[in-house]
Amino acid sequence: MQAIIMAAGKGSRLKNLTGGKPKSFLEIKGKKLIEYNLRLLQKYQINDIIIVTGYQSESFEAFTANMNNIRLIYNPFYEMVNVLGSFYMGMTELHEDFIYLHADTLCEPIIFEKLVRPEADIVLPIDYKKCDNEAMKVRSHNGKIVQITKQMPLDQAEGEFIGIAAFKKEVLPSLKEKTIQLMKEKAFTDYFESAIQRLIDEENFLIKSIPANGIFWSEIDFIQDYENAVMHIPKRLTDIFE
Repeated sequence: MQAIIMAAGKGSRLKNLTGGKPKSFLEIKGKKLIEYNLRLLQKYQINDIIIVTGYQSESFEAFTANMNNIRLIYNPFYEMVNVLGSFYMGMTELHEDFIYLHADTLCEPIIFEKLVRPEADIVLPIDYKKCDNEAMKVRSHNGKIVQITKQMPLDQAEGEFIGIAAFKKEVLPSLKEKTIQLMKEKAFTDYFESAIQRLIDEENFLIKSIPANGIFWSEIDFIQDYENAVMHIPKRLTDIFE
């Protein structure tokens, strides 16, 4: 199994905390956000890791210099494209089942435990709750995800996709095709989930959710996100370094 980590963003909303460093270099309990993700991947024997960098790429080069199982792909257009563009830059390295995640997202080990043995072509952990406008919202039918977008009306949203997912290798040709289509359509500011929506609309893959309710996870986009993560990170997550 492989993993692809999105780490190109500048994190401008956290500039008062980052001091110019990548936001995934913010620390909680003495460990960088990205270190939590790399340690979890290692814990579940995922040793072929692609990190798509952009802002402060040299920081990632220095940080991973002695990590032989990590390949860095530089996205020179990181200031002009969103996450979909970064995935486009890194997707040629993907050939097996893989986990997709963001460098600045934290979650408990149990999420990874479920994703390394995916029970569908695509598995999306969903926090079923009332959503806000910033959330990547989802809607399902008969246990299958039928819509995933930030633009969904709040009264239609069933929950929030936490930004970590598993894909079987059989999905890759179609996923790459949809991503290329979106790039040709100049969807440069789209999120990666636009490609997932194309798969939902145009293909017949089984796309299922697993509930993330009651499980600690956090996407560090705002100062409050970071402060909440510092306050509430569970011992089950910090223990992975022992």
